[in-house]
Amino acid sequence: MTTQNITLAAGCFWCVEAAFNMLKGVHQATSGYMGGHSLNPSYRDICSGNTGHAEVVQLEFDADVISLQTIFELFFFLHDPTSLNRQGNDVGTQYRSAIFYADEVQLESAKAAIKRLEQQGVYQQPIVTSLEKLSTFYPAENYHQGYALANPQQPYCQFLVLPKLAKFRQQYAPLLKA
Repeated sequence: MTTQNITLAAGCFWCVEAAFNMLKGVHQATSGYMGGHSLNPSYRDICSGNTGHAEVVQLEFDADVISLQTIFELFFFLHDPTSLNRQGNDVGTQYRSAIFYADEVQLESAKAAIKRLEQQGVYQQPIVTSLEKLSTFYPAENYHQGYALANPQQPYCQFLVLPKLAKFRQQYAPLLKA
């Protein structure tokens, strides 16, 4: 077993965390914060947009079961990487698209994934996903962990997250845990 970690920012972490926790080979996807300048930020701090942190999901996965390239493919499927500092109605640097890489291998893999999408012409606009060096990960408050699946009647989840997860399940059914 080759356990690896990667940290991804793709807007609101509720959907991204739920999607990655469904995948074979992903041991854990944890919602949190990274990339800012304050210590121990809270959700309220992040929402202010003043800390510089992004809402992120940190993945622990078995690279023998799911490759980093597949992780990146799913990451780009789950959000709009051409939208600077926003995803839908969520606006601010805390909702930026970012890959927080731990080493040169992850950095080069991320660059290759972006280059491949650009060459394929998948998006009409340029990809604005930032590639940022891994920094301190602050796990989000407990109520954020597993939030989307625990709160299906919450309007944001009902109208935005759950339809996206349904599309994800349909598109990537062979990769899902039993």
